[in-house]
Amino acid sequence: MRDLDETDLAILQALMGNARKPWAEIAETVDLSPPAVSDRVDRLQEMGIVRRFTVDIDRSKLREGVPVLVRVETPTAAVDDARASLREAEAVEHLFTTAERDLICYARIPDGDVPRWLDATLAADAVDDYTVTLLTEGEWTPTVGGTGFALSCAECGNTVTSEGTTARIGGERHQFCCPSCERRFAERYERFDEGAGDGAE
Repeated sequence: MRDLDETDLAILQALMGNARKPWAEIAETVDLSPPAVSDRVDRLQEMGIVRRFTVDIDRSKLREGVPVLVRVETPTAAVDDARASLREAEAVEHLFTTAERDLICYARIPDGDVPRWLDATLAADAVDDYTVTLLTEGEWTPTVGGTGFALSCAECGNTVTSEGTTARIGGERHQFCCPSCERRFAERYERFDEGAGDGAE
């Protein structure tokens, strides 16, 4: 498998700045032809690095609200439910989980009443404690600079290095850490495909 190179990173950076940027403009930046850029983006999508092209909406321009950073300490048993509730909350724009399993969200609270908003958003037993930081402004500028990509083997889950392999199986491209994993995955897919074919008859 060919490692991602500086050109791939430059293409990703260009797309993060503007996902609708024409291939021709990106091609000028990275010194490739537009079709070559398109091929690289297709490969990045097949590898799962580019998942989708979307619209980045600045919701602060669309509605009122007090911008805050809220850190919620949650009982271990309630973390998943609390995270799901915050993810679905209209006021939340970004949500993070710390190594300590605390939840941190950037939100715009309509009336600025964070305690009341938390009561309405999370179950009563989901909050051990919380802290609130009032923000004057916020910026979200993701970058791929200094990034090391860690692709996972489709068979065993180990990290795929430059010695790994890539194969198209079942119409999709998969990455493997070694030829043995690729062979096992392909054999299992063939058995599954044959079984599905037998069941259909």
